[in-house]
Amino acid sequence: MNTTPQVDTTELSDADLELVSGGQAGGPAAGLDLGVHAGAGALGVHGEAGNLAVTAGGGVSLSAEGLAVNGHLHAALY
Repeated sequence: MNTTPQVDTTELSDADLELVSGGQAGGPAAGLDLGVHAGAGALGVHGEAGNLAVTAGGGVSLSAEGLAVNGHLHAALY
């Protein structure tokens, strides 16, 4: 007697597989995602549309030695 559990399998198209695996099938019309992240003295924004991702952020800190300000901008095309 075989007691190994059985799992049903199915065929997935390449486009369906890309959607489940986090890929970018469908090009620029695949969707638009936006996010805003805030913390003490910091603010960041991230957006994705199709195969383009842009992230920007900045921060400020004050210490006895002075004021420090930083910022960044990243873009990725995949």
